[in-house]
Parts: sequence; structure tokens; C-alpha cells
Amino acid sequence: MSEPWRISTDVLVIGGGPAACWAAVHAREAGAEVVLVDKGYCGTSGATAPSGTGVWYVAPEATARANAKASREALGGHLADHYWMDRVLDQTYTNMNRLAVEGRYPFPVDPETGEQLRTGVQGPEYMRRMRAWVKRLGVRILDHSPALELLVDADGVVRGAAGYRRQAETDYEVTAGAVVLATGGCAFLSRALGTNVDTGDGALMAAEAGARFSGMEFSNAYAIVPKGSTITKTAYYGYATFFHEDGRVLEGAGSTKGRSVIARTLLSEKVFAQLDRADATVQAQMRLGQPNFFLQFDRRGIDPFTDRFEVDLLAEGTVRGTGGIDVIDDDCATTVPGLYAAGDAATRERICGGFTGGGSHNSAWAMSSGTWAGRGAAEFALRSGRVDAAAVRGVGRVGLRPDTGESVSADEVVAAAQQELIPFEKNYLRHGDRLRPALAALDGIWQRAAQGLGGTGSDRVRARQAAAITAVGRLMYRSALARTETRGMSKRADHPDLDPAQRHHILSGGTDRLWIAAEPAAEAVAS
Repeated sequence: MSEPWRISTDVLVIGGGPAACWAAVHAREAGAEVVLVDKGYCGTSGATAPSGTGVWYVAPEATARANAKASREALGGHLADHYWMDRVLDQTYTNMNRLAVEGRYPFPVDPETGEQLRTGVQGPEYMRRMRAWVKRLGVRILDHSPALELLVDADGVVRGAAGYRRQAETDYEVTAGAVVLATGGCAFLSRALGTNVDTGDGALMAAEAGARFSGMEFSNAYAIVPKGSTITKTAYYGYATFFHEDGRVLEGAGSTKGRSVIARTLLSEKVFAQLDRADATVQAQMRLGQPNFFLQFDRRGIDPFTDRFEVDLLAEGTVRGTGGIDVIDDDCATTVPGLYAAGDAATRERICGGFTGGGSHNSAWAMSSGTWAGRGAAEFALRSGRVDAAAVRGVGRVGLRPDTGESVSADEVVAAAQQELIPFEKNYLRHGDRLRPALAALDGIWQRAAQGLGGTGSDRVRARQAAAITAVGRLMYRSALARTETRGMSKRADHPDLDPAQRHHILSGGTDRLWIAAEPAAEAVAS
């Protein structure tokens, strides 16, 4: 095997979405040299790039901020932390204002007041502007260069990453003083729009380095979509009426609290929807805010406001869930020295508790956590210095270094894992009698992958994706079994009630052997 291409930097950012870009901006502004490696093309890949999204942007006014924090508290099972919510609201407000000026984002203008409307962004333009901003600051971007494993020094401090440059068809190693993981969540290759790169790669790399996770049971997000579509915009279904196959109204169905009704009904019949509760003004706003949502209907000759259309549920996993790599301080450091996490790769329980924050909270978390992680990584790197390439080693194993030789393919591993993770009767309509055999199956898939999953070149990228999907699924189901109640997104048919004694975070970690622990929620500690 030829020698990998090697470079060195202060901060390595892994990812190419909003969290990665904000991390790169702030690491560079803190005085660090920064390299950003992206699995795709930074600015066009990931869940944000093809979509329009609201942003949790609230003016610093006491009542407005209090209402903003209260909006998800009960839904999230009272696991959110007011300290973190305040921090995110403050940082998001600052960053959105910076995006308008330094990022040169063309926010729409209120015709009555003449003021810019900064409560949302169009993903394609947002990410185009972020890439340009990052490049203006002198950050080196390596596109189409997926990271495959983290590099650590003799003390276990994360000091870079190794990966594969697709276009050059060569391996690479980037040694660094610190690393920011902003690799997005994991949607299990469900085909949800923009999530083809969101396969849990960062979670796998973090777990291999020994990082801790939190809230992985809150990773069973499913979006309402037109049957056969990949375009997710569940918020718009707040204006929908849902129907049985025979035309009767499906009572109790909804986009926020009634998705389980839709899921149970889909097990036996088709479900239809109509956005019949949106008036003319709202219809115009919806079309302006999310044009690609309506493109799918226009091409089929369907008016979703007057016509009924068949719907389905599409898995979004940790992309819309709240679980992820745990962060242990204000800089979004992980439990592993030198490693920082941001965006969907990190837990969002701090601001959402156990229920999805949708696009708005996730967008705010991405830019806020990216800011803190980038700045924290820069301070760590400049304080600790760089290391020589000879002083680091890769910690990746499954999908890279099979125990007994190659005997299973990435496609086989993905297909087997998806059978346990995508069906909503297993992952969404949860019951211990279904979770336990699904976890056992995933454990078996992991063991087979450890023994015989590997490859060369781009095949290694697919192998690591397969391993990552399986790893995320195992952490998710192990955490779900530990929460023997119904709280937030994690609903248990065999434990349908909220248990006040379980108002805590479920921590987890490990690769071959998983571990679980409980940590009291912040307010529970304070009381």
C-alpha cells in the first residue's frame, strides 16, 4: 500500500454543514490554522443544504425568550437545561446578525418595517455563503475527502484523522492539535433528503476513541412524507387533515403528537393527507419558504391544499432526534481530550430535551455549538501544540481492519441493519419484546462486521458507513431499553406512562461492549 498524503494543522474540522462551517470560522478567528474535510462538497452536502429551515432566532426580550424556552419543555420530558437554552438563544442571535453582515446573507425584508427577517434561511444560499466566508478566512477545504478514523497520541488525546480522498484516489492523514466532529447525525440511509452523507460516521469515530453519548434513545425521528418521496417538511403537516383509506378522518393523527396514530394505521392500510387548514396567506408563505416541498406535488399534478395524497413515514434517526455525542463543558468538549462535537453529531438534549427541535432548534444548535467547539478546539490546539505524524495511531477497527479477512460486504451489513432500524413498528412503536430481538440482531451484525467487513479505496468508505449505522443503532436500542417509561420521543408501549423517577439522561458508550448509565437532569440537580 502506498504512503498516505499527509498534512498538519492546528484544528481539523470534520464535516461540511453549518456546524462545521461555524466551527471553522471561529477556530480561524481564534488564531488557529484550520483544515476542513468533508465527505461531500462543503456547501452542498448534508441535510441543511437542500432545504429551507426556520432558525430559533429570538430577540433578547424577556417574555419572548421565556416563551421560546417553554415551547419544547413539556414535549421534551423536562430534560432541557435553561442555562444551555439561554446560551444558544444568545449565540444564535449574534450569529444570525453576523451572517447578515459578514456572511453577506440576503435576508428578506419586511415591506412594512423595512427590517430584515432573520428567522429562517434557505439552505442552498445559506451554505453557499458559509463556504465563501470560510474560504475568505483562509480555511483549507478538502472536499470529497471522508474521514475514516480518528488519530490519537500515546496519551489517548485526539490529534487528527485519517481518511480517503475520492478524486485523488489516495489515503490521507491530517495531524492536528484538536479535532471538531461536525459530521451530522445518522438517518440509516433511509433516503431522506440531504441525509445520504449522514450515516453516523462521527459517532462511530467518537465511540472508538472512548467518547460518551447521551440521549441516544431519543433518536427515532420519523418524518411525514408523500408516499415515495424523500422530501421531509413535517411542520407543514400541522395544517393537514389525515384520512383513512376509505375517506374517513383519521382521528388523533397529527404532525406533532399524532404521528404514532399514523404509524399504527399504516401497518394495516394506506393513509392520506390534505393541507386543508392553510388559508391563502399561509399557503403563499409555505410556497415561498419551502419551494422544493411543492415541486414534488406540482410535477404530479397534485394541489396539496385541495387534493388528498398518500403519505408515509421516513426515518430520520439522529438527524431529527436529539441524541448524540455528549458535551461536557461550555466549549462542547467531549469526554475525550482534544475532541469536540457540534451540530447533529452532538446531543441536543441541552435545548430540546427528549423531543425533536425540528429545523429551527437544530439550526440554532448547529451554529451555536459550532461556534463554541471551534473556539474551544483552537484554544486547546494552540495551548497543546501539534504532534508529529509518527506519534499518532488510528483507532478505527470495524470496516477498516477485519479480524479474520473480508467475508461480508457493506451492502449486506447495511441491508441487515436497516431491517432492524427502519421499520417504524420496531423503532417508533417501541415495545421491549421487539426492541430486545432487534438489538440482539444488531449485536450479531456488529460481530460479523468486526470479523469480515473491509475493503480498499471507496469500498472502505462504504464499509465504515455500514459499521457506523450499526453502531448507532446498537447505542440507540440499548438506551431505549434502559428507559422503561414513555418520555419525549421515546415511547414504550410496554411502559406507556411517564415515570418521575426517570427524569434523567441516559448515558452510553462502547463499541464491542456497550455500557449504560444514568445522570440526573440539570434542574433535578438544582432542586
